[in-house]
Order: sequence, then C-alpha cells, then structure tokens
Amino acid sequence: MTTPSPVKTQGTTPGDNAPHILVVDDDSRIRDLLARYLHDNGFRVTTAVDAASARATMRSLSFDLLILDVMMPLESGLDFARSLRSESRVPILMLTARAEPEQRIEGLETGVDDYLAKPFDPRELLLRVSNVLRRGSAASATGEIRMGDFVFHIARGELKRNDETIRLTERERELLRFFAQRQGTPVARHELVKGADSGGERAVDVQINRLRRKIERDPANPVYLQTVRGKGYILYPE
Repeated sequence: MTTPSPVKTQGTTPGDNAPHILVVDDDSRIRDLLARYLHDNGFRVTTAVDAASARATMRSLSFDLLILDVMMPLESGLDFARSLRSESRVPILMLTARAEPEQRIEGLETGVDDYLAKPFDPRELLLRVSNVLRRGSAASATGEIRMGDFVFHIARGELKRNDETIRLTERERELLRFFAQRQGTPVARHELVKGADSGGERAVDVQINRLRRKIERDPANPVYLQTVRGKGYILYPE
C-alpha cells in the first residue's frame, strides 16, 4: 500500500459548501478510516500526519473543524491546540487513547471544544462532529449573540445595550466568548478556571456573578447565564 502523503485532500463528492474538516493523526490507518467515513457522510476532508503538516495546509485552506490526535511525535495535539488558540477559534475535537480527567481538563483549558476517547463508535464521532459544528455555526452565523437588550459582538469582544457600550474586563470578555462557542451546553466550573493563580472554582463563581450584573435584568434570577446544579453554567442567548 502506498504511504499517504503528509497532506491529502479527499474526493470532491461532497458539495463545495459542505463543512471542511482537517484530520490530524500520525496513525495512517485511523487517519484514512476517519477521512473515508467523514467523506462518505458528506464532509469535505483533508488529512495531515502531524502538527507541522497541518499548520502548513492551514496557511492555504480554511477549515470548519479540526479532529486532532493528542499523542503525536514532535508536537503533541495539546501543544498544537494551544498554539492555534493564540490566533484562531476554529473548533477542535480531540482524539485520545487516554481518558484521564486531568488530560481532558488540560485540553478544555487550552480551548479544545470536545473530546472523544479511542476506541470509539463512528456514529458517536459523527454526532460529536455535528454538535461541535452546530455550536460554532450558531455563534458565527451573525458574529454576535443577543441577550435581551444586550448584544455581544464575538470578534470584537464588545458588549452593547442599544447604542451604549458596556465596559467589560478582559476576563469577562473571555468568558462571554467561551460561552458563545458553547451556548446551550453546560460548562463545568473547572473548564472556566484559568491559570494556577486564578483562585480556582470559587473565583469563577465570583466572575460569573459580576458578569451577570452586566447582562441580566435581575442577576439574582438569571435568564441567560444560568447555573446548572452540580455541573456549572450554561448560556441561553436568544
């Protein structure tokens, strides 16, 4: 069997408007199986053998989703995701052969949108891909989310009430962007903890309360940024 090239674009059967997915995995068998399955289910697919190959092809192609393996030589999937998040909000679905909570938490803190442990059922992969794409498209369709009288412009990180700009701290801006990408999905407190000196989950609760004072009519009875008992928080924009 011919060894796959570092970057390989699959056939053109899916329409030009079909979501374009970049699969990054150093295991040629898994890489090709994923590409074939996703292609057969209507996605445009490009593959890469490692982070360097993926980075090269992303310079000339845009993608709606990255499926990224954690364990890769030279540059791990987590390191690659971390570098991507400094310049891109492209959704990332991480594949891992390990299911330790610490690894998942590290990835989520890095900005990974979802995790899938190997081995996995292809149908679950398809569901997770669809869910991640749906969350991303809902926020990016207009580039903004609306919460009553308030509108948050995601790219600019700007919150407005009618024509008035509401001042946000950098942390509040980060939280709103994060929730915009995960709207309608519960977000655990530990996913919102940032940095070793962040103050932990207790500090997250304080930050959420401050943010509610800026986007809710009644912060004590929130409509948009709600608490999910025992889990964390969830954003329900209009």
